Amino acid sequence: MEETKFNDIKKAGLAGIFGNIFLLIIKASIGLFTRSQSMIADSLNSASDIIASLMTFIGNKISSEPKDNDHNFGHGKAEYIFSLFISITMILISIKLLLDSILTLIKKSYFEFSWFLVLVCIITIITKFILYIYTKIMFKKYNNILLKSNYIDHRNDCVITTFTLISILFALIGVYWLDGVVGTCISIWILLTGISIFIESYNVLMDISLDEETKKIIFDLVKKHDKIKNCYNLYSTPIGYKYFVVFTIAVDGNMSTYESHKLANHLEKDVEALEKIDKAVVHVHPVDMS
Repeated sequence: MEETKFNDIKKAGLAGIFGNIFLLIIKASIGLFTRSQSMIADSLNSASDIIASLMTFIGNKISSEPKDNDHNFGHGKAEYIFSLFISITMILISIKLLLDSILTLIKKSYFEFSWFLVLVCIITIITKFILYIYTKIMFKKYNNILLKSNYIDHRNDCVITTFTLISILFALIGVYWLDGVVGTCISIWILLTGISIFIESYNVLMDISLDEETKKIIFDLVKKHDKIKNCYNLYSTPIGYKYFVVFTIAVDGNMSTYESHKLANHLEKDVEALEKIDKAVVHVHPVDMS
């Protein structure tokens, strides 16, 4: 299963790399030739997409490494480290694009209309939509944040390039200022997306605890065991996209050690069967019931 997951994510990363290299070349060539700010912004967005896909490829390779003596819980957090890199790249590029687009509006710079601009937009939308569908299917299958970062990026590109196309077509009726406005909107869109991915990755790397809904499910599992008198001190930490949880159960002090640990082992298996849980450790605390 893990090998299949690694290979599928690797394919998604490679598809993104080659697809975006192709788009970067045609966007940059036509954008610079026509001096279209929105197309230049779109081409730099493709450059950031190449970096994102490359980070997906590298992060997936590292996170797929098995557990070892130095990394007892595996290398799953590598996914979030590299998604953090992706978000920072997106934020930096968006700031540069935003400044360039604002300057274009201030200077009232015009671009040279070309039907090649229209053709490049159509090719981009089709290519990105295919990559979006493919990567989203892989994300739903594996719930991997690197795939999530990529499919969101592909989706955003479809929307961004659609607005780029609209601004280019408006130039046919002499509305050139829309090019700078679209370039500005593209920059803000990339910035907000980058911030969103950054926050999600940061939360995991800072060991954000398990969500309340999953905690409730765990407590509901505990309640199914009549011999458990109480449950408390539930602690959790993310290890990749799953969690390691530890909690304490109170049992009758007269229960034998064998029976109490058998109960704990059974409960651990129930909890580990949950989608978000990788490993569960249950500590047994005997209490005086007299």
